[in-house]
Amino acid sequence: MSDNKIPYKIYLEEEEMPKAWYNLRADMKNKPAPLLNPGTLQPLTVEELSGIFCRELVEQELDETTPFIPIPDEILSFYRMYRPSPLVRAYCLEEKLQTPAKIYYKFEGNNTSGSHKLNSAIAQAYYAKKQGLKGVTTETGAGQWGSALSMACAYLGLDCKLYIVKLYYEQKPFRREVMRTYGASVVPSPSDTTEVGRKILAEHPGTTGSLGCAISEAVEVSVKDPDYRYVLGSVLNQVLLHQSVIGLESKIAMDKYGIHPDVIIGCAGGGSNLGGLIAPFMGEKLRGEADYRIIAVEPASCPSFTRGTYAYDFCDTGKICPLAKMYTLGSDFIPSPNHAGGLRFHGMSTTLSQLYHDGFMEATSVEQTSVFEAAEQFARVEGILPAPESSHAIRVAIDEALKCKETGEEKTILFGLTGTGYFDMVAYEKFNNGEMSDYIPSDEDIAASIAKLPTV
Repeated sequence: MSDNKIPYKIYLEEEEMPKAWYNLRADMKNKPAPLLNPGTLQPLTVEELSGIFCRELVEQELDETTPFIPIPDEILSFYRMYRPSPLVRAYCLEEKLQTPAKIYYKFEGNNTSGSHKLNSAIAQAYYAKKQGLKGVTTETGAGQWGSALSMACAYLGLDCKLYIVKLYYEQKPFRREVMRTYGASVVPSPSDTTEVGRKILAEHPGTTGSLGCAISEAVEVSVKDPDYRYVLGSVLNQVLLHQSVIGLESKIAMDKYGIHPDVIIGCAGGGSNLGGLIAPFMGEKLRGEADYRIIAVEPASCPSFTRGTYAYDFCDTGKICPLAKMYTLGSDFIPSPNHAGGLRFHGMSTTLSQLYHDGFMEATSVEQTSVFEAAEQFARVEGILPAPESSHAIRVAIDEALKCKETGEEKTILFGLTGTGYFDMVAYEKFNNGEMSDYIPSDEDIAASIAKLPTV
C-alpha cells in the first residue's frame, strides 16, 4: 500500500469527518512551480511570505512532501457545526433527464455562509488568532468568501477588513449586509482608500472591478500594518489543502457504499472547490491505484484554463503580489460584468495548473445563459437553488448525463454543489426576464492582456 493512501481508521472519526487534511502535492511527481519574489524573481522564502501570510499557513503553503496534516481540535470543533456535509444522489434529476447515469453531488451550502469557503476561512482565522494578530484583510468576489471569513473572524474575535468587487457590492446588498452583521468592514473595490486602488481607478475609470483589483487593495492594507495578515479564499496551496475535506468525505461515503465515480466535475475560478473535491481521487490517479475522468468547468467570459497561457504572472491587478506559474489571462484582464461570481479570477491555482498541464484532467468553458438554464432545471427538480458558480458544474453534469442517455452507458457522475444562490436573485431575475446575454472575450482582448505578462 502506498504511504500516501488514506489511512481511514486513523484519520476519520465515527461520523466520517476527516481529522487530517490531504496534501495532494505530496503525490505529484511534477510539483507546482514556486512562487517568485516579483523584485528578485527568486523563489519566495518562508520569511518573505510570513510578511504577507500567517507563519503556519506559509509552512502549509510550501509543504510538498507531507501527505496528511492533522486538523487542530479547535477547527474540528467548528467543522462539527456543519460537517460532514451531505453527499446526495440526484434521483429526481436522473428521472427528469431519463438518463441511465447515476448522478451524485456533494452539497457544501448547508452553513450560514452558504458555501464551501467556510472550510478554509475558519482554518486561516484560527492560525491568525494563534499568532496573536489583531485581524486579517482579504478580497471577495460574489461574497461567499467574505461571508465565510466574517463568520470565522466573529467566532474567534478577530477584526476583518474586506474589499469586495464593486460589481457585487452593488448587485448583492444583502450579501454585503451578512458580512457587516458579522462585524466586518466592507469596501467596494477598486476604492480610493489605497494607493493601488486610486491607480486602478485612474487607469480604468468607471470599472466594475475584479478579484485581481480587490486582492491588490487587501494586500496593501495588510503589509502596512504588522498586526494584520492577508488571507485568500482560493488559488493558494494552503486553501486547496483545507478544502480537501470535501473530497475526503465524498470518497469515504462512496467507498462505504461501493460507489466508483467515473466522472468528477467541479467549477473552476481560482481552484478551491475543484481542488478540494478532486484531491483524494486525483491522489489515487497519480499513484496509479484508480482512474477517473476529471473536468474543470469555467465561465466562457473568463476562460483561464481553456484560453489562457501557462506562464508566470501576477496574482493581482496592482502587480504587488508574488508571481505564480499558472494558466492565466493576464493580470490586466478584467472580465465582463457577468454573473459568474467567484469564477472571475484571471488565473488558476498553481497546483491545478500543473495537473492540467500534465494531462491529469480536462477543462471546458460554458456560457452563462446555458449555466442558468441548468440552474433552474436543477432547482425545479432537486429543491436547492444553486449558486451561479456551482451551476457551471451542474451544466456539464447534465450534459454528461445526456450523453449517457444517447449511448446507453451507465456512468457514475460526481459534481460539487459549492453553495446556494439565495443572494444571487439579481442574476436569476435577469435570466428570467430575458435580459441576460453571453459575453465571450475576443482573441484580441486576451492577447492584449497576455502581451503584458512579466518576463521571467
